[in-house]
Amino acid sequence: MFVDKVTISLHAGNGGDGAVTFRREKYVAAGGPDGGDGGKGGNIVFEADSNLSTLADFRYKRKYKAENGMPGRGRCCNGKKGADLLIRVPRGTVIREAQSGRVMADMSTDERFVAAKGGRGGWGNTHFASSTRQAPRFAKSGVPGESLDVVLELKLLADVGLLGFPNVGKSSLISVVSDAKPIIADYHFTTLTPVLGVVRMGPESSFVMADIPGLIEGAGEGVGLGHEFLRHVERCRLLIHVVDVSGSEGRDPIEDFETINHELAVFNPELSACPQIVAANKIDLATEEQTARFRHFIEEEKKLPYFEIIAPIAEGTKALINYTAARLAELPPVKIYEKEEIPEQYLISHQGRGNAFSVTEENGVYYVTGEWLVTILNKTDPDDYESLQYFQRVLRKSGIIDALTEKGIQEGDTVDIYGLEFEYVP
Repeated sequence: MFVDKVTISLHAGNGGDGAVTFRREKYVAAGGPDGGDGGKGGNIVFEADSNLSTLADFRYKRKYKAENGMPGRGRCCNGKKGADLLIRVPRGTVIREAQSGRVMADMSTDERFVAAKGGRGGWGNTHFASSTRQAPRFAKSGVPGESLDVVLELKLLADVGLLGFPNVGKSSLISVVSDAKPIIADYHFTTLTPVLGVVRMGPESSFVMADIPGLIEGAGEGVGLGHEFLRHVERCRLLIHVVDVSGSEGRDPIEDFETINHELAVFNPELSACPQIVAANKIDLATEEQTARFRHFIEEEKKLPYFEIIAPIAEGTKALINYTAARLAELPPVKIYEKEEIPEQYLISHQGRGNAFSVTEENGVYYVTGEWLVTILNKTDPDDYESLQYFQRVLRKSGIIDALTEKGIQEGDTVDIYGLEFEYVP
């Protein structure tokens, strides 16, 4: 099954917690802290794979989780780093942040892309030892890995796109000018998925042509198969518009031409500006009056290059392909989508992208919530003064104290963080 758009969830690995341990050696009293650091969580990395042609593998598996970092251990042993998760996608896949729709990466090159970064490992208690704090009984928790939803959208990497109504001869044309072997039959929608073919012009000269499934009126708004596949035309440098000049389907070729171009403009106005070549197919079935009328319309009114062909027997196709290759030499390379900046409001909602929290007031009690605070609390010893000092520094650095002040908290008011209650002292 050809699948070219999916939404998946990514969860990078969490950093391992730092260890709270002390040296225990024979004949060595109070040896001091020796807790190791936690390991870094694994990243989620994307890589383009030319052997893949569809996103079907993502249809049934939608959640991807990298390995967590291991916690630190005694004797200053650091935890093991979590393994990166490598996800392979078809070349030409565009990765977008799901909420904002902004482009994160275009997987059209061999360069790998880190979509979600693993959390840093927490410091062991050795980092908190000082001349005045010789036995710290707390360590730093690992940072959660980044978590977000992304949309994978496959946009074929083709130099030339074939457009036209169903059954006008696009598949026949690509089969005789390239190495593609599409299904060819005399009925509508024989081509259900885009077909790529390499057109070889010489030993070191070639270009890629894409046969896009037949469009119909309303395709730009989602009617028929067209809307599903118009995205594959967006990268094309040049369009060959194949038209049945004989009107064998009972349609007028001029109306066909205008309808398809209208659908392109509806789907993406930029496509209207894409260079076009018109290939009048089935001239063996057309009258001289029909061909003359359509040729005048294309050449005189539309000012477009015009070629007459009989696709199944390759008549007229050599001149068409030679002109296409010459025209491509003048055009810029295949479009690559640039990375876009993701607005801050979408980033802060992702677990791991900063320490997100919320403060609410109810009956004089100020409740602070935030998933990352749970791990901090688990590592805090309420009976240890130095541990509480560290927790207070975390509250200040993360902005929680400032947020409480903005909410109007007064000295002596109660703050509740997941069951841990204390009086606020500015």
